[in-house]
Amino acid sequence: MTSKASQPVSITLISDFNADTLARTLAACDPALSADTTAFGRPHEALANAASDTPTDGDLVVWTQPQGAVAAFKDALSFTPYDEEQVLAEVDAFAGLIAAAAGNSRTVMVANWTLPAAARRMGPLDNHPNVGLRYLLMRMNLRLADSLASISNVYLLDTDRWISAAGGDAAWSPKLWAAAKVPFTAKVFQSAAADIMATRAACAGQTRKILILDLDDTLWGGIVGEGGWQNVALGGHSIKGEAFLAFQHRIKALTNRGVILAIASKNDEAVALEAIRNHPDMVLRLDDFAGWRINWQDKASNIADLLNDLKLGVDAAVFIDDNPAERSLVAEALPGILVPDWPVDVTNAAATLDALDCFDTVSVTDEDRARANLYTAERKRAQATSASGTSHEDWLANLGVQVEATPLAPANLTRSAQLFNKTNQMNMATRRMTADELSAWAAQPDHTILTFRVSDKFGDYGLTGIIGLQLDGTSARITDFLLSCRVMGRGVEQSMLHSAAEWATAHGAQHLVAQFHPSERNRPCKDFWETSGFAQPNPNQFEWDLSQPFPAPANIKALRGEAA
Repeated sequence: MTSKASQPVSITLISDFNADTLARTLAACDPALSADTTAFGRPHEALANAASDTPTDGDLVVWTQPQGAVAAFKDALSFTPYDEEQVLAEVDAFAGLIAAAAGNSRTVMVANWTLPAAARRMGPLDNHPNVGLRYLLMRMNLRLADSLASISNVYLLDTDRWISAAGGDAAWSPKLWAAAKVPFTAKVFQSAAADIMATRAACAGQTRKILILDLDDTLWGGIVGEGGWQNVALGGHSIKGEAFLAFQHRIKALTNRGVILAIASKNDEAVALEAIRNHPDMVLRLDDFAGWRINWQDKASNIADLLNDLKLGVDAAVFIDDNPAERSLVAEALPGILVPDWPVDVTNAAATLDALDCFDTVSVTDEDRARANLYTAERKRAQATSASGTSHEDWLANLGVQVEATPLAPANLTRSAQLFNKTNQMNMATRRMTADELSAWAAQPDHTILTFRVSDKFGDYGLTGIIGLQLDGTSARITDFLLSCRVMGRGVEQSMLHSAAEWATAHGAQHLVAQFHPSERNRPCKDFWETSGFAQPNPNQFEWDLSQPFPAPANIKALRGEAA
């Protein structure tokens, strides 16, 4: 498949019902998006056609009723005794069609099967093995999920949540079904479209990375500067206190998915930090935050300064504040930041946070789960630098940076694909590839992907860099150069190029060349290349004569890992 930096602009909807309402709803989400439906009632045929067509960069959405995909389930609806193994065999066959279509599509989104809650069917036997329809449907959904789990560009979407958001039983419309073979009300299709668009954004690396929080009446109730931390509402036995506690627990849970936390608050810093350190019911502690700006300056300036320090763009950030005036100011001053409306009633705060789809991601790696700790370690590095009074060069020399180069392997494939799809600033080509595409590319003759893990005396950054290389006659071409912004400016970039030059020389190349592809956000990458020491024969073209070894940075200990 061809990999492009931009999102696919076409979606094909395959269903056993009339999905025109969904197509119109998706088109309304993005005027540039083309959403087309296949003839409803023939999902098997449509999937087979998708598998046999020319590969495209478009997306597929597969949404069927269980009886439309699995004929044996239709018989079970009539209370005919069913053979579970036969039903599951049909599920396997349907999953096989989806898998084949996935080979020709950028992304395939599959809605899980559901039934109306009001349909009692077998009553108390409905969840009983070999009799109940709901039992059978659970088994079908699990079998479908298991069958598709190994396919990296297939994602299962939660139809039950769409139904619940639309009012449960009210989501189903017998009248629309009778009139136009549309089983659901418009609210269901609105929720479905929102999830589909969020999944597409996640696949394109547009997941938000950082949650910036106000303090007073956001993380706790009351003004800490007026009554002290002993008198804020948090925990205890009050409704407000319990609500703020639940909200903090939900925020803490986000860090386990790789979301970074920060604070922007108008407060006295010493008083606010004392509250975070000392309040016995605080779930979030200082080590949970990558940074903070707690002062009396305007929050928009503070947030911009904070993001600059963290090397993140405003389009990576979400800002939560109970004050609508502050929300409006930040939203207007920082185009691209997400500032959600926030409920006046704090008991709704946790649910409002849970409903945000901006943190949706298509993979979670060990590096994601450790990201909060990595940013905390980075803050401590910066504090140590400031306190030491040494030069930047001396600080780097004493930092103990180690860079381990390892070929692409199954053990690092998921994280590598994630970097391809999330890295923007230090990304030379901005190619977006799924794990399967990346693995297939690296397996071609004269191709390789080198991955780089970085650590120093403060901790392990994880896998933060990637170089793609391809032999082309007497030259080795750098096809991809990606680096997490967290390790920019420490010599890691030069260490990566040193490894690339060693690989190219070992494979008989005489020149190492690179072509920079400008994007809206990768100017920092070009700045590096223009100071890398490579010759620049033409704009955006860079070349190194391999008769001279590329110098290894003196402050870095280079390691060589083995493919796993």
